[in-house]
Amino acid sequence: MTDPALDPLEQKMQFLYTLRSKGVTDPLVLGAMERIDRGHFVRGTFEGRAYEDTPLPIACGQTISQPSVVGLMTQALKVGPRDKVLEVGTGSGYQAAILSQLARRVYTIERHRRLVRETQALFERLDLTNVTAFAGDGSFGLPDQAPFDRIIVTAAAEDPPGPLLAQLKIGGIMIVPVGQSDAVQSLIKVTRLDDGFDYEELRPVRFVPLLEGLGKEA
Repeated sequence: MTDPALDPLEQKMQFLYTLRSKGVTDPLVLGAMERIDRGHFVRGTFEGRAYEDTPLPIACGQTISQPSVVGLMTQALKVGPRDKVLEVGTGSGYQAAILSQLARRVYTIERHRRLVRETQALFERLDLTNVTAFAGDGSFGLPDQAPFDRIIVTAAAEDPPGPLLAQLKIGGIMIVPVGQSDAVQSLIKVTRLDDGFDYEELRPVRFVPLLEGLGKEA
C-alpha cells in the first residue's frame, strides 16, 4: 500500500521502485510511467489508492489494471517511436496514455461509450494529441486504420481474435490475455511472420473477458 504520509516525489520514487521490483526494467517504459500520473485515471472512492500496485474498479464494471502488469505488457510490446498501435479495451485510458509516450500514434477502442467520452476528454486535458478513443466492438479491431505495428488487448479472449491477427503487420507484435474468464489466463505474445504466427506464453494474468458488441449506455 502507498504511504499517504509520503510527499509526491517520494510517492513517485516508491511507485517506480515497485515497478522495477516486479520486472519492469525497460528505461523507456519506466520513463513513460513516470510521466503519466496514474492519479489522473483513478476517481472517487479509490483516488487515494492510485499508486498501489493493484487493479482498481472504475465505471461500467471495468477495472484499471495494476501498474506492474501495464508495465510488463508494454515492455513485451516493444513499441518503437514510429509505430502505430491499436489498444482493445480503453477502460480508464491509463494504458493508452502510457503507449502515447512511446508510439507515433495510438488508437484505442472500447465497448462502453461512457468510458470513451471520459477518456477522450482526459486525453485532451493532458494534451495527449496522438491518442484517439473510439466506441466499438474491440474484437473486430479498427479495419479502417489497419494494419498496425503493435496491438495490445486488455481483456481476455478464449483465443487471439482472428480479425486482430489479420490487422497486424508482418513483423508486428500483439500482446493478449488468453483463457476462460473464470480461470487464470495466460498473457500471450503473438508475432506475425511472413508465413504465419509465432506464439509465446509470457505469464499468468487475470483480466475481465473480451465481450462482443457495445455495452449498455450508462
